[in-house]
Amino acid sequence: MQDHKIAIVGAGLSGLVAAINLEQAGFKPELFEATDRVGGRVKTDYKEGYTFDHGFQVLLTQYPATQKYLDYDLLELQHFYPGAIIYNNGKKDKIGDPLRRLSLLWPTLTSKIGSVADKLKVLKLNTELKKKSFDDIFLAKEKTTLQYLRDYGFSEDIIRNFFKPFFTGIFLEHELKTSSRKFEFVYKMFGEGSTAIPKKGIQAIPNQLMAQLKHTKTHFNTPIKSIKDQKIKFENGKEEDFDFVIVATEASQLISNLNNQQTLWKSVDNFYVSVKQRVFKEPMIALIADEDSLVNNIYYTSNTNAEEHLLSVSLVKPHNLSMEDLKSKITKDLKVYAGIDTIEFKQFYHIEKALPIMQSVNYMLPKSETQLKDQVFLAGDHLANGSINAAMLNGESAAQAVIAKIKDGIINLG
Repeated sequence: MQDHKIAIVGAGLSGLVAAINLEQAGFKPELFEATDRVGGRVKTDYKEGYTFDHGFQVLLTQYPATQKYLDYDLLELQHFYPGAIIYNNGKKDKIGDPLRRLSLLWPTLTSKIGSVADKLKVLKLNTELKKKSFDDIFLAKEKTTLQYLRDYGFSEDIIRNFFKPFFTGIFLEHELKTSSRKFEFVYKMFGEGSTAIPKKGIQAIPNQLMAQLKHTKTHFNTPIKSIKDQKIKFENGKEEDFDFVIVATEASQLISNLNNQQTLWKSVDNFYVSVKQRVFKEPMIALIADEDSLVNNIYYTSNTNAEEHLLSVSLVKPHNLSMEDLKSKITKDLKVYAGIDTIEFKQFYHIEKALPIMQSVNYMLPKSETQLKDQVFLAGDHLANGSINAAMLNGESAAQAVIAKIKDGIINLG
């Protein structure tokens, strides 16, 4: 084992992957986490026999980083059908990719959402993005997703009733201002793989990464006040020097000269509600496309033969409602638009920092760009494109940069 003292700040996906890479190179890093568990924004609570993810989060199985670092079989992935159910103007439509699930062919063809030309363009876009490399996508000129869809020739009808509600739930903003690079990347991942959630919730992902660590010393409930050079000052007043520090969380609140570089964040509200009806049996995400609905997307977390069904409900649009009025509005939206009767509100999460706001996105940070100071390195998905894939790849980049710095004294451009 190498003797260098290496600290990793933040036990999210980026910090965990950084630790894995350092261990593989023979180092014994120390991992400091402010909360009581690993995962960062990827967390699950287990209460009264229920599994509550902190917000609706999914794994896109085609992510290169998750294929590298995770064992999908051990996660027991529960896969969604490649499509969505859409409620709008009192009607229910189902659209999807019939090339991957034949049962979606007829519903998609007969759906009133979008014209025949729109549906042909969807197939064309799928084919084009499968041929595009990540470099093709992330080196392209950026525009908003909304402008991208209009430029591609999609009608306002399919943009309003499919793309907007679907990607609102992914981008956590309802105007589709997100970079076209992010849209193409996500769309490509959807088209080439499947969407899934581990059987034990999204927390199973960081738990599996943590289980791979054998020589990393982990400190939970250890918030850090500041980092100056390689000296870490903890909230409890203690200080400790390290040879190298990887900051795998938002660094601006820890490093003084980054105060003007704070990351801005998108928020989301997520309720778990017990309901009477299962209005669709397929493992699919349902969208409420009506402009008057506050609810964006719903999905059943319970199996089809459960006596009482648990529904995840996500809200992205901004509001100023009290909790009582918010519950009343959700109850009304579910009944009016989807015909679902609410029994009880089980759990609520307001995720203030759900996704970073990014005007420009990249696939990942190369090793040479992770270095902030001589011995301080940065990681985290907020430095690339706000995804599970970016979190893991940036953790890997930061760790590999530290390894190169120790072994060679320089960091090459790889």
